Amino acid sequence: MAKWSDVMRSKARLSLAALVVAMVAMPQAAHAQQGGADPGIGQGQSQGQGGRTGGLANGRRSVVVPYLEVGQLLSADLTNGGDLLTYSLAAVGVDAAVATSRAEAQVSVRYERRFSWNDDFGDEDAISGVARGNLQIIPNTLSIEAGALGIRSRVDNRGAAPSNLIGGSDNVTQIYSVYAGPTLATEVGTVDVNALYRIGYTKVEADAVALPAGALPLDLFGDSVNHAASLAIGQQPGGFLPIGWSVSGGWFREDASQLDQRFDDKIVRADVTVPVSATLALVGGVGYEDIEISERDAVRDATGAPVVGNDGRLVTNRNSPRLLSYDQDGLIWDVGVLWRPSRRTSLEARVGKRYDSMTYYGSFSYTPNQRVAANITVYDLVAGFGSRLNDNLAGLPTQFDATRNPLSGDLNSCFFGVGGGGNCLNDALQSVASSAFRTRGVTGQISLTSGSWQHGIGAGYSRRKFFAADNGALAGFDQTIDEIWFASYVAAKQLDPRSSITGAIYANYLENGPGQVLNGGGSDILGLGTNVAYGRNFTNRFNGTLALGLDYFDPKGFESSLVASALLALRYSFQ
Repeated sequence: MAKWSDVMRSKARLSLAALVVAMVAMPQAAHAQQGGADPGIGQGQSQGQGGRTGGLANGRRSVVVPYLEVGQLLSADLTNGGDLLTYSLAAVGVDAAVATSRAEAQVSVRYERRFSWNDDFGDEDAISGVARGNLQIIPNTLSIEAGALGIRSRVDNRGAAPSNLIGGSDNVTQIYSVYAGPTLATEVGTVDVNALYRIGYTKVEADAVALPAGALPLDLFGDSVNHAASLAIGQQPGGFLPIGWSVSGGWFREDASQLDQRFDDKIVRADVTVPVSATLALVGGVGYEDIEISERDAVRDATGAPVVGNDGRLVTNRNSPRLLSYDQDGLIWDVGVLWRPSRRTSLEARVGKRYDSMTYYGSFSYTPNQRVAANITVYDLVAGFGSRLNDNLAGLPTQFDATRNPLSGDLNSCFFGVGGGGNCLNDALQSVASSAFRTRGVTGQISLTSGSWQHGIGAGYSRRKFFAADNGALAGFDQTIDEIWFASYVAAKQLDPRSSITGAIYANYLENGPGQVLNGGGSDILGLGTNVAYGRNFTNRFNGTLALGLDYFDPKGFESSLVASALLALRYSFQ
């Protein structure tokens, strides 16, 4: 049984992501996703297009695996007399992981080009990748963290919702996000001092997209720069006082290009920890927070209608005064419990008042051994698209499993940390609207390794309410709501030293609230899918993948689709 002083001491050494999470109560989600195995990087021996890159195996300190891949892809819409699409593909990529006494980093990046055999559909390409790194400038005291993400996702949450991003969907875009910054964790006497600064940038490439008849264009995100800074000082229980205490402050800002939107959040608070036993403590905090979200008006035409540019985004009137879309300041508080009966089990639950309403959040994790991990997270926060995506990226560990859809080659939106942990981007990628929003939800995941089998189950729910100035160009979207439910199951088995099989089943259901419907949006979107992939290593460098998939999506305002896909690919790895 862990001593409470040891538990609290371990909590003092917060990473960059954990410090932000603890101070502003923004816990992140993680759940299982599909994946295969990867020789030398992951735990298995075979590798295919749907493979996984994870922690360093067999005591290796670094692994770098560049590769070339070619393949043939077939995709057929089985409803409404859909077309049979045939693509040839060529891809280059690299999977790398490094771990030394002062640095940890992992990278998985892939560029793929598909050549269509159908003259009615053009060629397409995609860049997908994720990278996380930590460099200890002063060991266990001062470090630099950085991360980068390239992923494809939906543009408008009222439009088409394919779960398998092949076939040139007109509601899919490329998204990029990067961040970097220093983290300080030290002691001055018996006082713990933690500080961080992070700067991030997010870019969405999408232009205008096809929408149901009568739908107004959504406030399409362009790019943004966001900042996060915080400082916390405190003492653990058993020092000068029998209770623990901390005083913290933070500043969070995002400046988005669409309508020059600005999110600005300042917060100060004091917290106490009151041990009840060696493993249980009562916690509470009180503070002050000031959040202001504003935008400028759009350029108007002769009829007073907002002008939309060639890129599908509203043209900003730079001479317009700033228009408030959210202005909230005042007292915040929360109370709760911390329970940690061992180093492998942890529970935190809090209730309080924030954002001028009651708020509930917490987390539970259980990792009895390296084969089993379970996590549940409840969250409630106000954020913008860019900062939310950056926070999720920063929440990734520096050693993780990055899995890919075996048919499209795209990164899946959820990542597992080696030995537990990880993060999921489902909530952040729900749509690429530029307006800030309040998001509340819960996610949970269970991963299990049993012999040569690996299993993962994940599920979650998220509700977002958007903010826009009631006298601005996006007034019709103020207070609109969307909700999403998602779930997935994945299984992977090592068949023999040279071959493996992976399979996945996934589902999501998106419901657009009344505001979205009034603006021409659909009431709901259902997406279901499954795939299976067989990977075979012919030599240490040459391997192949055979994959099959079936995907169904039914967005209101569009025709439903049932798409069957098949892939045969060959890869050469330079390792």
